[in-house]
Amino acid sequence: MRAFELYDATTVSQAVDLLRQNSNRAVKVVGGGSDLVGGIMKDWVHGNGLPFPDVLIDLTTIKELTAIKVDGGSITIGAAVTLSDVINNKDIADRFPLLVSAASSVASPLIRNFGTLGGNINQRPRCWFFRGEDFNCYKKGGDFCYAVTSDNRYHAIIGGELCYIVHPSDTATALLALNAKAKITGVDGSRDVQFDNYFIGPREDVLRENVLKKNEFMTHVEVPSPSSGTKFGWTKLKDRQVYDFALTSVAAAFTLDGNNWKDGRITLGGVSPVPYRAKVVEDALKGKDIKATIKQAAAQIRTVARPMSLNAYKVEVVQGLIERTVLEALGN
Repeated sequence: MRAFELYDATTVSQAVDLLRQNSNRAVKVVGGGSDLVGGIMKDWVHGNGLPFPDVLIDLTTIKELTAIKVDGGSITIGAAVTLSDVINNKDIADRFPLLVSAASSVASPLIRNFGTLGGNINQRPRCWFFRGEDFNCYKKGGDFCYAVTSDNRYHAIIGGELCYIVHPSDTATALLALNAKAKITGVDGSRDVQFDNYFIGPREDVLRENVLKKNEFMTHVEVPSPSSGTKFGWTKLKDRQVYDFALTSVAAAFTLDGNNWKDGRITLGGVSPVPYRAKVVEDALKGKDIKATIKQAAAQIRTVARPMSLNAYKVEVVQGLIERTVLEALGN
């Protein structure tokens, strides 16, 4: 690992000032550091489009970003709040058990103790070509996606195109289902972005997975109050039952009109370069008896799936997980 400078910011404005002062250098903000320091900054993850950071700005030393605030039924969570604190917060557990379930499925207790919500949402892909030093792929500024002709068993089945990574964040999948909003700040000011628009695919910018610009960072996540009677579901399938990333995952948050689907969201992880909202499934359920139509509705995911040579199994798996997750949510 090469040398770098580390600054402990104590306020958001100080972090922004540090970004401004180092605008001509490769600078990154950092939370728990489990991905950035433990992986990206090792020499085996590099490329023309992925310069090694010269400067790190620690956000966990900013008190404002480690707080959880309740405003009516909505909750605002600082980006530097640890996953363990998300899991153990009573207000979050009472209002958004889906987020607690997703956060609880991340990594191991040790990593959840220092890994942050913002870090989990904004982590880089786990693709072994992106992480491997011998592959100068599109996402590192190269001119090829090695997954197209090589081992692609864990890669995207929806929306891959130029690059076939899958988004690795469990909490992002859950927060998309919860219609969350990201609060962003930087040298050019602050802005709010709905999670529907926060993540970007490779056709829009192959070097990035979200809308954060070079001199910006996420400060908070705001989750709106759910409608009364909202049903929540979460299922994550892993290669191993120990610490691992999702082969596929499903988050569901929906309301009922009697036995019928009234409104809500079904989102998928591990299948696309971005956390994916399964609107084709939602549309098939709209206004219909859930138990009577969920099997046919879940099968609609096949209409948007474009599996690669070794990952067609994901289509079958995610179809089954959608059905299972929605039915289990009905029982909650």
